[in-house]
Amino acid sequence: MRRHASPWRTYRARCRPGTGEVGFQAVVEQTDLWVVAQRDLRREVLQAVNACRGQLQAHIARQPEFATSLEPVDVGPDAARIVQDMARAGRICGVGPMAAVAGAVAQWVAAWIVEHCPDVGPTLLVENGGDLYLRSDRERIVGLLAMPENGAGLGLRLVPDDFPCSLCSSSATIGHSLSFGQADLVAARSRDAALADAAATALANLLHAPEDMPLVMRRAEALAEHGLDGLFAQCGDRVGVWGRMDLVCLEA
Repeated sequence: MRRHASPWRTYRARCRPGTGEVGFQAVVEQTDLWVVAQRDLRREVLQAVNACRGQLQAHIARQPEFATSLEPVDVGPDAARIVQDMARAGRICGVGPMAAVAGAVAQWVAAWIVEHCPDVGPTLLVENGGDLYLRSDRERIVGLLAMPENGAGLGLRLVPDDFPCSLCSSSATIGHSLSFGQADLVAARSRDAALADAAATALANLLHAPEDMPLVMRRAEALAEHGLDGLFAQCGDRVGVWGRMDLVCLEA
């Protein structure tokens, strides 16, 4: 199995902000975000990332297993909201809370920007290593990159009524994230980014071979009551799709 583990997120070069929008990168230690907005919010995004990381680091200092457990972890009612969101998502999906961290951070940063920047406008797309949280008043196409050497041939169409929306991914062959399956790509859709991220991890763990696709789709459907809206999965030559996934062809 070939693993694509380059630290260079070359897929970002294909991100094309719309008219009147700008795209920019914001990096704080391990957190590497790509943001599209209607003005350069780099300074504000960095403030948000530092605040978010501070809350997570403070909690991990008190409860180290929150950062290392591969199983659900209970947290107290006084924990920060992002900590509670990650713990809840992990509990629903049967994975450790850090399986939800990238999606949760993307949504937390977007919410912070909306609260602190009244002039932010309707567009705010936050991508965190393949996990996205999106606000928009126009149609968007999100590429689904299952085979990096071939580019993204399929995309997910999102229309204004779909937002806010999150789309989070997991893979055994792309990047450095831990996966117990063999999925080329699992992308989960929800309004709750922590849930989408944890679900993508949990469902990718179940996908060991193309023959496991029906099991993965059934498990995705069972998560609908918790807020999972859709799923795309690819393993080898087999693709599975469930829920609200309006797929479009990007390349011939």
